[in-house]
Amino acid sequence: MTFTLGLQAESFSAAENRYAQSHLRILSGLYGLLRPLDLIQPYRLEMGTKLPNSAGKDLYAYWKPILAPALNEAIADSGSNVLVNLASNEYFKAVNTKQLNARVITPVFKDEKRHL
Repeated sequence: MTFTLGLQAESFSAAENRYAQSHLRILSGLYGLLRPLDLIQPYRLEMGTKLPNSAGKDLYAYWKPILAPALNEAIADSGSNVLVNLASNEYFKAVNTKQLNARVITPVFKDEKRHL
């Protein structure tokens, strides 16, 4: 069995790029909610980083009031009421899920291990 890992965005057609740009969002500890083609500077910052700010002691406190409304706008624009969450548990904790106007589906990915 062969699995392809990753999004392989470099192989997207123009139509697939437009679809991803309007339907896919990426959570960032530094930038918040991104679209696939948003330009950013390289950085290394985990969402769990302690960073005192006006909203609290860490990035969760900073992003929590911002992310759900931004996701709700993207959900409304998509015409769907389903959000497929592919974010890590660490990053999705920054979203106030009680404020989301969508049914959230979070797949559980497992590794198949072969015993020889």
